[in-house]
Amino acid sequence: MSDRTIRRLHAAYRDDIGDLGTRRPLPGPQIAQLDPFLFLNHHGPQTYPPSNRGLPFGPHPHRGFETVTFILEGSLMHKDSAGHASVIGAGGVQWMTAGRGIIHAEISPPEFLEHGGALEILQLWVNLPARLKMTAPAYVGLQGGEIPAHPAAGATVRLIAGEWEGHRGPVHPLLDMFMAVVEFEPAGSAWFHGLEGRSVFLYVVRGTVSIAGQLAPQYNLVELEDGDTLHLSAVDRALVLVGHAAPLGEPVVAHGPFVMNTREEIVQAIDDYQAGKFGPPM
Repeated sequence: MSDRTIRRLHAAYRDDIGDLGTRRPLPGPQIAQLDPFLFLNHHGPQTYPPSNRGLPFGPHPHRGFETVTFILEGSLMHKDSAGHASVIGAGGVQWMTAGRGIIHAEISPPEFLEHGGALEILQLWVNLPARLKMTAPAYVGLQGGEIPAHPAAGATVRLIAGEWEGHRGPVHPLLDMFMAVVEFEPAGSAWFHGLEGRSVFLYVVRGTVSIAGQLAPQYNLVELEDGDTLHLSAVDRALVLVGHAAPLGEPVVAHGPFVMNTREEIVQAIDDYQAGKFGPPM
């Protein structure tokens, strides 16, 4: 067995969306994707005043991948053309399979617009293989209390998908995928096993963690060397997003909200959306 070490740190760069503070570590100047992980936006942390305009993500289409949205602070209202709707609060997760096509909106609920408050959200895009790109759209929304919290050595693993130490997360993705948010006390640690040949997605949301004696500070995506195990230890109080999956090894052609394998499939996605095949307007 071999431990993962740091190959390179990829600092998130600022790319604010209106008055929404946004950092993006993936894609970045030195990394296009971490197959099958395509994209991560880190919105906030920030505090909205009363009578605010809220999040700017009104109805928009997707095809060919999944979005996983982590509500760290605040709340998020989801609506889509497949009929799903929910309001998820702090600690919760929204897992949406766009598949063959969906229109959705991610906006602030009326209470947040009226009263304001703290907001911090992560959104991760996960690619689907060619055989699953045209699967039926799906959605799972989980409140924080529906996500099991498992203790480690001075850490808590909030397990969303996959297996960890004999436990299984409540979301069952289309891919063989692990996903968790890990909260560390100072000097806390956690181990992850069975990683040989898998792509590991590791983003430090808060604090600083140590990996094989190398430090990874806040707002960094950590690109790792291959290995079977990953040991994370916290320098201070920290919050980390950890995922892993087998790489797809397929061509990726992306255009805005569509991620396919060929340019022709992108053209078809645009045509299908314009023809109303993603569902009724919202």
